[in-house]
Amino acid sequence: MENKKLTVGEKAAYGIGAVGKDMVYMLSASYILYYFQDLLGVNSVAMGIILLAARVFDAFNDPIMGIIVAKTHTRWGRFRPWLFIGTITNAVILFVMFACPPDLSASGLVAYAAVTYILWGITYTMMDIPYWSMIPAFTRGGGEREGLTTLARSCAGVGSALVTIFTVKIVQTIGNLPAFANLSTTAREIVGFKWFALIIAVLFVVFITITCITVKEQSLVDMKSASVGDMFKALISNDQAMTVVIAIVLINCSIYITSNLVIYFFKYDFGGLAWGNSYTLFNMFGGAVQILSMMVAYPILRVFLSNVKIFYVCLASAITGYATLFAICFVNMNSVFILFIPAFFIFAANGVLQVITTVFLANTVDYGELKNGRRDESVIFSMQTFVVKLASGVAAFVASICLQLNNLQGGTADTTEKMDYSLAVSASSKLGLRMTMTIVPVIGLGIAIFVFSKKYILTDAKISEISEKLEEGRKKIGE
Repeated sequence: MENKKLTVGEKAAYGIGAVGKDMVYMLSASYILYYFQDLLGVNSVAMGIILLAARVFDAFNDPIMGIIVAKTHTRWGRFRPWLFIGTITNAVILFVMFACPPDLSASGLVAYAAVTYILWGITYTMMDIPYWSMIPAFTRGGGEREGLTTLARSCAGVGSALVTIFTVKIVQTIGNLPAFANLSTTAREIVGFKWFALIIAVLFVVFITITCITVKEQSLVDMKSASVGDMFKALISNDQAMTVVIAIVLINCSIYITSNLVIYFFKYDFGGLAWGNSYTLFNMFGGAVQILSMMVAYPILRVFLSNVKIFYVCLASAITGYATLFAICFVNMNSVFILFIPAFFIFAANGVLQVITTVFLANTVDYGELKNGRRDESVIFSMQTFVVKLASGVAAFVASICLQLNNLQGGTADTTEKMDYSLAVSASSKLGLRMTMTIVPVIGLGIAIFVFSKKYILTDAKISEISEKLEEGRKKIGE
């Protein structure tokens, strides 16, 4: 049965699900380390190990969930039952994770963080896999399918941006309510995260419910799920895919290290009583630049430059941003607006790199088909999710080591008055934080440039040549 054309309402309903889904993801990905380590006092290294192990486990768990979904047959379809069940359980776990009893023992806090975070990852995968996999079941393919995927990715970006921008401000606003006036400043933040997580969890359930009710599967589609073994076999037989994957890991590790530490930078280095306002303003500017770079900057650059040249321009931009940030840190940072200069270079580069690395992966599919005689499209793009999760886990571990070495950690034994935390941090600790946020990412990006320049051969001309050869081969088969 051919799928009918999607209505505007169905497209909007699918997109709003992506908004809720990535609001939840960003809250966990960006603030779980800060919540448990800085506010509740869990050991930095312990948190780093938990986050790394959970992300690696989650990356291996994706193919398993794909197999489970593929074997599901119900009156409501294959995908929507898991989408709804995963959403409900993930929303509950999200709230429980950010509602940790602060009076637990040190070992109790570690156990609580480990169990809830791993469960969060499992339940998120439970709804994330069917969400993206269901697209072929209610689209007609071609432009409609690509358009819906682009819409959903854009909506996911909006959800991530909203949480990145407003979390700290809303958390502090909740904590400053009269009902919590007698609590310490850290305890107020803990309470703020608890109720903010509940708000996000409820919105998540509402948004995905709208998706499940509005968007219905119209046809039964085959769902292929790549195993971890399939991924590594594809890498070994496709040197260009290997090159791109290494570049993605290095780039994402570099960027995620900074994103994990930026809240600590504003709290303990930039400082001030209103550090949360400065942090919110910084993220608002950076988020806008990143979204605009994806939607506007890349298409404009593509008119004048090849994809490979754009890639190098972006890496040079990011390195420039990190170098500028490191230099600015040694002047009097009395205004957040001066930080907009490095933020522009870094966020703009990151936005375009997200697009262009996906393009490079797509190019390796054609290359692999010509070289090996098979088209590993689903395997290659499953690998992208795998390496992004792996990179985020490694970055969180590196960030946790930085926090441990530089003794950057808050606590619950502070006053009910607002504090300038930067006054209690030594100059050496601030220097260690700055170096990890800037020099370590530059090293990672430098290695990415070296590997890519030595190994990547798929220029625009080479891709055109490969496409022509593949087309000739298909015509011969057709004859």
